[in-house]
Amino acid sequence: MPATHEVTNQVPPLAGHDVADDPALLTGLERAGAGWASEELHELGRLAGSEQAQEWGRLVNENEPVLRTHDRYGHRIDEVEFHPHWHDLMTVAVSHGLHGTPWQDSRAGAHAARAAKFYVWGQVEAGHSCPISMTYAAIPALRANPELAARYEPLLAATEYDFGLREPSTKRGLIAGMSMTEKQGGSDVRANTTTATPSADGSYTLVGHKWFTSAPMSDMFLTLAQAPGGLSCFLLPRVLPDGSRNPIRLQRLKDKLGNRSNASSEIEYDNAVGWLVGEEGRGVRTIIEMVNNTRLDCTLGSASGMRLGAVRAVHHATHRHAFGKALVDQPLMANVLADLVVESEAATTVAMRLAAAGDRRDDAQEQAFRRLGLAVSKYWVCKRAPMHAAEALECFGGNGYVEESGMPRLYREAPLSSIWEGSGNVAALDALRAMGKQPESVAAFFAEVEQAAGGDARLDDAVDRVRKELTDLDGIEYRARRVVEAMALVLQGSLLVRHGHPAVADAFCATRFGGDWGIAFGTLPAGVDTAAIIERAAVR
Repeated sequence: MPATHEVTNQVPPLAGHDVADDPALLTGLERAGAGWASEELHELGRLAGSEQAQEWGRLVNENEPVLRTHDRYGHRIDEVEFHPHWHDLMTVAVSHGLHGTPWQDSRAGAHAARAAKFYVWGQVEAGHSCPISMTYAAIPALRANPELAARYEPLLAATEYDFGLREPSTKRGLIAGMSMTEKQGGSDVRANTTTATPSADGSYTLVGHKWFTSAPMSDMFLTLAQAPGGLSCFLLPRVLPDGSRNPIRLQRLKDKLGNRSNASSEIEYDNAVGWLVGEEGRGVRTIIEMVNNTRLDCTLGSASGMRLGAVRAVHHATHRHAFGKALVDQPLMANVLADLVVESEAATTVAMRLAAAGDRRDDAQEQAFRRLGLAVSKYWVCKRAPMHAAEALECFGGNGYVEESGMPRLYREAPLSSIWEGSGNVAALDALRAMGKQPESVAAFFAEVEQAAGGDARLDDAVDRVRKELTDLDGIEYRARRVVEAMALVLQGSLLVRHGHPAVADAFCATRFGGDWGIAFGTLPAGVDTAAIIERAAVR
């Protein structure tokens, strides 16, 4: 081979590290009272950083699910084939309790521990996080029917992944999904046209079309349909108690921007059989707890992606040289990298705080805070993820635009969480709805934020501005995004001032509140300790 082909100045693979070696995550875990989970978290982190797991993630995205509506003889089967490594990813997630396990774990901090593991393992591959998240979120909704919960909750919390369509009670573990969106309504679920007709045996027969049903090979689904008493929630298994297939017809798989490893489908209920969960006419109220828990996972997933992007960018810049020195030592690149790390740590810190609130379900103030804090954080953290991914990709230059770098997959995945469970407008308006219907949530929100009072004058001024915004109700729906953004920022800022690294907190307050920041990442002001911030995303 001629000497012209000598390869130099290329970055070594980012593999063989502990993804859980994340200071913002680990301190958040301790504050949540879940330090007992750190050993398992690091075990999972080392697996997540392994070359093997990264290869699993690559292959399941390059070999997408395939829909098989019929077998070779013409029988309707409605099955989806996945790459074998999809099942490896699912097995790890289930065996580590990233799905329903915390609901049956009495240890303090069980939900926060699960959140930390979800955040770490999601950096391997985000698509399979969808059925894992829905299984986690299904349990509190299912409890509205104690009989169904008693039958299925232990299996939804079991740490065995048992793939295949069989009668649910015969399996070692179950995966649950959710099916609400319809082609005519989108987020307006009250416009649903699917009908549910009562049967003599207490079940219901459902007829209708669902526009998005993610992970259609799950064992059971929570869905909304119009019963005689109004919009209601139902549980539909894929296989009925007598062993026959429930007529849930898979019409097609969606051709999506990202999340390619995960099958998202369009389905028909062709006289499918379901059982009522909660009361007739109270379907939204019944399923909202599931929605809120998946919104937490949207926030966690976006924070996870930001951490992955920041770590990859810092790794690349540490090993890549230009103009006589490493990129990380170039002042302007250091500015960009530090800004990415600040955004990432703000997202991680607020996500873990909200996860901790999930463990304190008997504390009324914590639940009031969680209701509003989750709405504003879901809006803002998920909204920041695509911009963060784009900037992290750009740190690689042209190398980042090539599939082999892994950055295009991160970039395509980034918008999903902002759309899933209510896009930006829905999330912002939900925050207004929470404040209107549960005014105690506003008091709980400010009680949380004001624990940082006096810690940074810029933050204090920002909190005062938010208070004034909330006293002016004229045109507040038009201003919803501005209001919710400001609330999310003061929540993040208060947590960083109280618990974050001083350099991170100072940079956040100077830019997000002090006005000393441009529009793009990489416009931090002079005086920021960029080296200390970047070090927090360096692989050791």
